[in-house]
Amino acid sequence: MSDIDTKRRTKVKPKTERPRLHKVLLINDDFTPREFVVMVLKAVFKMNEERAAQVMITAHQQGVCVVAVFTRDIAETKATEATDIGKSAGFPLLFTTEPEE
Repeated sequence: MSDIDTKRRTKVKPKTERPRLHKVLLINDDFTPREFVVMVLKAVFKMNEERAAQVMITAHQQGVCVVAVFTRDIAETKATEATDIGKSAGFPLLFTTEPEE
């Protein structure tokens, strides 16, 4: 017999999972001016005037609104950046994140 190895070998393919997505939420408050919220949405989330106004009004009416959905790192970075802009201007503007279901 020959010394050739005839055993079958299976290739193991690593399973790559899509990163879990997180929602950025705008929490309504009664102190931050609407125009300021719209400005922050345009600056941080690159929204146009109309979309930013829609998001702001939805948060105002319902208490909270989903601004955008990103991977965790991006969502947390954008939420922190937007909240910090509000704080630096003296407003209690708050953006948070939560996992998307």
